[in-house]
Amino acid sequence: MTGAPRFPGLPLADADWLVQTALAVGAERGFAPLAVAVVDTAGEPIALRRADGGMPMTSRIAVAKARTALLALKPSGLIDLPGGIVDGIQHLYAGDFIPFAGGVLITDGELIVGAAGASGARAVEDEAVVQTAVEQWQKKRNRVL
Repeated sequence: MTGAPRFPGLPLADADWLVQTALAVGAERGFAPLAVAVVDTAGEPIALRRADGGMPMTSRIAVAKARTALLALKPSGLIDLPGGIVDGIQHLYAGDFIPFAGGVLITDGELIVGAAGASGARAVEDEAVVQTAVEQWQKKRNRVL
């Protein structure tokens, strides 16, 4: 084997592209300053940026929303669990479980290659920017293949 093994997933250049695209979409739509994160399949951040004027806490929330989508295998806004169960899951994951819109899976066909999350605007706006970026990345990727 040559080199170190690695998880299947996004290269840094793609993660950066997704973050930049989501931030640009948010700015174009006039949303509040956002933080956008892309995590790998282990839930660890690959890329994270916060727009000028964004609240510091939005960075951690963006990562948590991405991890939440990854843990649930669906967009974080589609998680519908009773409060007691959410509390238990949040305890289990040290608060890194946020069942509000803003986290989406990044897929390449049927394969999950990571997740993206945003925070800073309204939750549905957070989700719209990362979903738009992911869809644009998928279209771009399919044109290249």
